Amino acid sequence: MFSTIIQPRFGDADCLGHINNTTPALWFETARNPLLRIFVPDLNFKMETFPLIMAHTDYDFVDELFFQHEVEIRTWISHIGNKSFTVHHQAWQNGRLCVEGSAVVVHYDFNTKQSVPLPEDKKKLLKEHLIAVQKSPARRKKGMGDNLS
Repeated sequence: MFSTIIQPRFGDADCLGHINNTTPALWFETARNPLLRIFVPDLNFKMETFPLIMAHTDYDFVDELFFQHEVEIRTWISHIGNKSFTVHHQAWQNGRLCVEGSAVVVHYDFNTKQSVPLPEDKKKLLKEHLIAVQKSPARRKKGMGDNLS
């Protein structure tokens, strides 16, 4: 598992000091960099050398995030397929899980515009960070959103 510490910026917050709902996506993107280095160690983003494309992302907002406190982003691999892998993220603040999400990343040939099998050596490196995700019946904090209609 990788851990990335984020100090929220003033621009990440709304007028109430809550972190904007678009911000965790950027933080999760930053936290994926160590995994991207498995494929391109220097993170040289050229079509000829970068073999990954994002296929899906999702986010569950479990609790509030606030401007005043740093956030820990925990990142790991939750699934490895033949041509793709799933990255799981959690944003923690003051010991509370606040946002949880995942991203499906596809091994991709930009010249042929097709997905291609993950190389075995890359799969082996990804497996070093593989942790099964436990499905919670209710990841949301009890009461959050109960008053919304």
